[in-house]
Amino acid sequence: QVQLVESGGGLVQPGGTLRLSCAASIVISTFAMGWYRQAPGKQRELVATISSGITGGGSTNYADSVKGRFTISRDNGKNMVYLQMNSLTPGDTAVYYCNAKNTVFPQNEYWGQGTHVTVFS
Repeated sequence: QVQLVESGGGLVQPGGTLRLSCAASIVISTFAMGWYRQAPGKQRELVATISSGITGGGSTNYADSVKGRFTISRDNGKNMVYLQMNSLTPGDTAVYYCNAKNTVFPQNEYWGQGTHVTVFS
């Protein structure tokens, strides 16, 4: 059974930082990895993705709302993905989910259970 386990969420004041981690029970080297979030009453949205790197580079993509504040990274040796979140605002309050999508077989897609991030004044 594939597991993606997120950690690192919590309560933080505006302007604060958090680092989310995603531990995968699979070998992630052939998976594009991503972070998504879902705020109360809203649909789940993409936050950031990072390619598998098998085609070169491990390229990243960010939602406009987090560009310049969030950084996604991966450690294939540890099967870990991270999301460094800086300059947090109340608008970043959401449940954050880790996602893995196989590059060769995209129907093989997995989600974590989510970790809560609350930014409060």
